[in-house]
Amino acid sequence: MTDSDTRAHTYPTPKLYVRIAILLATMTAVEVGLYYLEPVVGGLVIPFLLVLSALKFLIVIGYYMHLRFEPATLSRFFAFGFVLAITLYAVVLAVFGILAVVIG
Repeated sequence: MTDSDTRAHTYPTPKLYVRIAILLATMTAVEVGLYYLEPVVGGLVIPFLLVLSALKFLIVIGYYMHLRFEPATLSRFFAFGFVLAITLYAVVLAVFGILAVVIG
């Protein structure tokens, strides 16, 4: 038996799930606030929203989908799909000319 076989996986406790839920709710409140502060923040709203959305996505898949506790190979496979999806999204936006409007 190897060390990895005998080692118990420590999954998040309910208390940690509540903390994560509060963090996600706070991040959502910041996103809503950024939407209403668009005249003040200006052109930085969309990059901020994209970064916050990506962070929320990573938190959800890491803890609620337990990807953080899976083998690294599975995480790499998922990351490749995520990067591929973002790339495809950017290409579609660029084809329709929306990306140029968002960036510039």
